[in-house]
Amino acid sequence: KWKGEGTTKNLESIVIGRCYDYIRIVNPAVGEKNCSEIWEAFKNAFINKDPCNILPKDYELFINLSLHTIPPNKSLFWENNHLLVNTLADRGRRYMSLADTLIGYLGDFLNWCGQANSAGLDYESCPTTEECENNAVESFWRMAS
Repeated sequence: KWKGEGTTKNLESIVIGRCYDYIRIVNPAVGEKNCSEIWEAFKNAFINKDPCNILPKDYELFINLSLHTIPPNKSLFWENNHLLVNTLADRGRRYMSLADTLIGYLGDFLNWCGQANSAGLDYESCPTTEECENNAVESFWRMAS
């Protein structure tokens, strides 16, 4: 149906697992976060909706639950060149890229979309930005940025 890859298999387990990985190992300084609640807010941003009508504001609760402070003197880099930015940032040691935040860490290299009038994820295909700009992944990264 769509030209893009379908939802990453085991998305819920990956997102919740990454959340715990981040708050326990990668950056425990962010403090306690409710990873199940973060997953629910993430999923509810796009589930049961037209996959071409997901707006950045749909992720507002997810962003609010995942937000944490950025250490002083660590600029937050936009990642149009993922490899360059992450090499320069050195996993948050020198600078902080979007992927070094909890929000970016949760979404990095994943794909997802729902279906209108369905509580399920679409594992077959998801719309690309060329097919529709307001798709789940594009709107996520616009809101995250």
